[in-house]
Amino acid sequence: MFSKEESRRLKQEFWTSFGKSFPRKWILYNTKMKGFSFKFHFDTKKALVALDIEDDLENRITYWEKLESLKSILHNDYLPEAIFEETYFLENGKEISRIYIPLEQKVSIHNKNTWQEVMVFFNTNMQLFEAFFEEYKDIIKG
Repeated sequence: MFSKEESRRLKQEFWTSFGKSFPRKWILYNTKMKGFSFKFHFDTKKALVALDIEDDLENRITYWEKLESLKSILHNDYLPEAIFEETYFLENGKEISRIYIPLEQKVSIHNKNTWQEVMVFFNTNMQLFEAFFEEYKDIIKG
């Protein structure tokens, strides 16, 4: 069991190490689309790369319909394991739409032995997600 301070320090150490191991500028929130962002998630139970749509319902539906129309391209050419969830609830109860790729192995941000695997997973999958976005952002923005 880790104290809050130890947990915070480990998280900070992981993200610093990830940035040094894979130094590149990720798109993340810089999509130029309101409520449309890419996220890395790593906690004590799982790791995933996600595309989150957190805007008002009308814009969420508009973006979602466009992404649904590109689903076969995303699966066939970029990320075959991508999971589409039109209604996804965050831990804080907020409802969003999410497309994500989970790392299926058991990993924990508290276990440094899993860090390299997660870093490679993040780098590989986020690059593919961003390549898809760059290719099709004009269609998604509409």
